[in-house]
Amino acid sequence: MAILDFHSIVKFSVTFFLILLLTVGFSQEAPYLRSPVIEQVVFEWETHTRRAPGSDNWPVTWAGDDNQYAVWGDGGGFGGTNRLGRSSIGVARIEGNWDSFTATNVWGGYNTKNEHDQIGKSYGILCVDDVLYMWVGMLETKVDPFGEVKIARSNDYGASWEFTPWSLKRTEGVMMPTFCNFGKNYNNARDGYVYSYLIRFQSYEGPDDYPDKVDWLNCQKPGLIDLARVPKDQITNRDAYSFFAGMENGRPVWTSNIGNRKPVFENPAGVGWCINVSYKEGLGRYMLTTEHTETHRGNIGIFDAPKPWGPWTTVLYELEWGKGHIPLNTFYWNFANKWADPSGKTFSLIFTGRKENDSFNMVRGRFMIGLSSWEIEEE
Repeated sequence: MAILDFHSIVKFSVTFFLILLLTVGFSQEAPYLRSPVIEQVVFEWETHTRRAPGSDNWPVTWAGDDNQYAVWGDGGGFGGTNRLGRSSIGVARIEGNWDSFTATNVWGGYNTKNEHDQIGKSYGILCVDDVLYMWVGMLETKVDPFGEVKIARSNDYGASWEFTPWSLKRTEGVMMPTFCNFGKNYNNARDGYVYSYLIRFQSYEGPDDYPDKVDWLNCQKPGLIDLARVPKDQITNRDAYSFFAGMENGRPVWTSNIGNRKPVFENPAGVGWCINVSYKEGLGRYMLTTEHTETHRGNIGIFDAPKPWGPWTTVLYELEWGKGHIPLNTFYWNFANKWADPSGKTFSLIFTGRKENDSFNMVRGRFMIGLSSWEIEEE
């Protein structure tokens, strides 16, 4: 039988008090309370790999052919550099496991299968029933970089793309959307809808030390993220979209009028100009990653929720992510669902940034699940 002596009681009390202090401090800094499921995140920096120098962004999806497809911006993709094979936007096919993958540029980039001259950037790619979709913005970076975003569709695994004639616009308060990824080929999705998260546009102001020509890349403050859904067989049909408009009797309310939408996520310290969301089936949690406070500084926020609209809790919220391992200039992170174990406890995080991190980066990690265990002496 476990017996708590005076030493054990003191040890337990001090530890509990320290945990309480950490929890209170964490909750005051972050916009949401701690995750009730994920207790800690451990990054295994010895697994960090960097490829495709000069090409950034890299949202990824797990397709029906069991490969992953990723999108980059302003570079030559895999095998290229910032100048060699440079494309404004490109798509690559990634084959194999996290520790032995090969990559091929299928649309744009160095030694590509299919050349093009499309201008744009994407932070959301999705495969549904063997069809790829991308949210594409920054179509006119020299005029109005966030003027509008469109959806592009590919029936040949990225070899060619067709853009929708309609768009969502900055004047509607829409910035850069992303898709929510589920399993392979959109398997094990919660329902028959595709969910998109839309950053609420606020301003163009940027950090003081960043070039004037791109000072529109900044955290949006206050940070608001909206949610849209569409039947998965009507992704390119604008009239089929509806937007989250709040909760009523514990259920989400949807509206076809984008002007009546309400945010599903809020952070007064801001959200990034790009975000990522994916579902971790083994954990039963939606994972949202974004910046906060200031862009291009490694100010990472990872949040989780049981449903696409929340309620959100905080998994990780810190400044200078990767300190001591990588330059502190990252701004975008996303989880590769193919490169996670079925339990959801181990993961592969793909990320990008400026300078050295202006590239395809991947690091393995683990989610520590559940409450802390207490070591009680037995006598």
